[in-house]
Amino acid sequence: MDALSMQATQGTTPFQALPPEAPLTMPVQDLHAAPDCEGRPRIPVTSPRTVVFRRLAVLGSAFALTAYGAWRTHKVLDANGVSTLGLIMLVLFVALFMWIALAFTSALAGFVSLITRGGLGLGITRSGPLPELRSRTALLLPTYNEPPHRVMAGLKAIYQSLRETGQMEAFDLFILSDTTNPDVWVEEEAAFLALREQTGGHENIFYRRRHNNAERKAGNVGEWVRRFGGAYEQMVTLDADSVMSGETLVRMAGAMERHPTVGLIQTLPVIVGGTTLFARMQQFAGRVYGPIIAHGIAWWHGSEGNYWGHNAIIRTRAFAGQAGLPHVPGRPPFGGHILSHDFVEAALMRRGGWAIHMVPALDGSYEESPPSLTDVAIRDRRWCQGNLQHVKVLPTKGLHWISRMHMIVGIGAYVTSPLWLVFLLTGILISLQAHFERPEYFGDTKTLYPHWPHVDPVQAKYVFIGTMAILLAPKLLAYVALLFDRVTCKGCGGAIRAAGSVLVETLIGGLIAPIAMLIQTSGVMSILSGHDSGWNTQRRDDGGFPLMVVVQQYAKFTLFGLVLGIGAWVVSPSLFFWMTPVLLGLVFSIPLVALTSSRAVGQNFRKAGLLLVPEETYPPDVLKKLEHAQESDEAPQLPDDALRALRADTSLLAAHRAMLPPARKAGDPINAERLVGLVKVEEASTLAAAERALSPKEKAAVLGCSEGVDAILRLPE
Repeated sequence: MDALSMQATQGTTPFQALPPEAPLTMPVQDLHAAPDCEGRPRIPVTSPRTVVFRRLAVLGSAFALTAYGAWRTHKVLDANGVSTLGLIMLVLFVALFMWIALAFTSALAGFVSLITRGGLGLGITRSGPLPELRSRTALLLPTYNEPPHRVMAGLKAIYQSLRETGQMEAFDLFILSDTTNPDVWVEEEAAFLALREQTGGHENIFYRRRHNNAERKAGNVGEWVRRFGGAYEQMVTLDADSVMSGETLVRMAGAMERHPTVGLIQTLPVIVGGTTLFARMQQFAGRVYGPIIAHGIAWWHGSEGNYWGHNAIIRTRAFAGQAGLPHVPGRPPFGGHILSHDFVEAALMRRGGWAIHMVPALDGSYEESPPSLTDVAIRDRRWCQGNLQHVKVLPTKGLHWISRMHMIVGIGAYVTSPLWLVFLLTGILISLQAHFERPEYFGDTKTLYPHWPHVDPVQAKYVFIGTMAILLAPKLLAYVALLFDRVTCKGCGGAIRAAGSVLVETLIGGLIAPIAMLIQTSGVMSILSGHDSGWNTQRRDDGGFPLMVVVQQYAKFTLFGLVLGIGAWVVSPSLFFWMTPVLLGLVFSIPLVALTSSRAVGQNFRKAGLLLVPEETYPPDVLKKLEHAQESDEAPQLPDDALRALRADTSLLAAHRAMLPPARKAGDPINAERLVGLVKVEEASTLAAAERALSPKEKAAVLGCSEGVDAILRLPE
């Protein structure tokens, strides 16, 4: 007799995968109507008093730098007049230079904030006694076809860390599955049961799978809020690769209790666990450059911060009252449900009078990086569509101008790639015009001096040097800030190795940049032409690809680089040498991607003491717990196929039955996959025949109803 059956016969508490429901109304917001702030002040009480000065300093300096750069560029292009190509290039330069100027001035503000050791904000402390919590917080981990063993290992580490704080009773953990692969779904259920047994968390670890995963992650979280949100003052959103320490979670929940007008607190997740060279570069860059960037934006964003979709704590009532997302008009890729929901949810909560804060100095928040440029490209394609979709959200009535700026910056993160490409090609055309076109010295108008179209090489050199200085300055500032933090510096291998790591990351990152530019340009063009990004599972293991796959995917970049290089050489050898950094990255894109996707290469850099981060040199306790859970906890030994797994484990079968949705009632929507799947199972002579006949969607639909499970069990082997 299985454990669940014994519960029923012995009269003990029956198996419950979920707590009692506590519904919370979450109305869909009208983007054209003024929000209901319920009497909250227009300026949150937690807003810094000097925030206006801070914004003037950062934005004003960025505009001043851009104006100066535009003037110098005008002198480069044509000191004696204006040409069409020169005007186009000047406009592009202003748009692109403003982007890097703002990044520089914000990083400069972050540098000052970081080295002066400003407070964490909102009364949060890194050390000292933990606050005694009075409210309950739910940890939400949405998952979509992710490896269940890794997901449960992360949750186990969080659970154990929370238990050590002595305040586990203030937290519940929810696994919110949107998994569509039926084999992964049943494996998730088995891993969930094993997690409960390993931790003893039968009363505060819960699992729910949506059988209709409408609106993706936003719909997943929204459905939880509407069913269970009324029982929790706060919720912490996690990704499948997120890990947070118990102390961090308790301090965040305590800050929410002390500040009832704060709607959201966003941490700075530190990237960990990288093994490939690409992941280790991302990890090092995030750990060393990330803090001055995050401190900078936190310094001048104030209570109008942003939300990154995970590793953040949210006031459930604020989210339910203001963040119900409508569908935007039109067809995909721009219409439909909102993909990059996090930016919009933060903007709507702030519109409703809730403060949104980032606290980047708070330790204990971690995530992982995609292992290769190819994996980043797949993820970026979806993010690109979501960010471009924000064009339709920008006119929302009542948004704070900083919230609109978040969306504009998000759009610009992708639009700048095609602009850089056009800027590059325009520069070639200007050189080509000067090389082949016979100048009209006097034209129709009689002048004392001829008009000589030209590019001033001396001025061009100054503009190039100035632009590169502003572009690279945040990295230099981050390195200097690192030297002020002895513990972090030692964790990065010391000052010399850290400097070498900065150099390696800058050089390899500079070579990858033109490849990323073309990838993002291709994504923007694809979306603008009407192609939807879909919803793909993110790969989180090592990033190696067979060489022929890399050749097939990146040969076009090599070819483009060769054509561009030949064209530049024909126009002018000096132009060719100016473009060498771009050309090298494109021409050698195949070996570059293969090299950076290699785990062996990444580990060789680690052995050499390069691209180190403190979290691997001196792992914090919660990451040790994660590593131990991944290595020591074996996944339940079940058949890979969901049908056979349920037949092989009666306890899993009983739990699966208990977690099925209610039976369909007359008038409910008809599931075509279920109908077809049930017919196929009824007609199958053996279990193997049913496995061959069912498509993945039909298999999931059959396993999602009691009659389907009964039909599977009746089949002979």
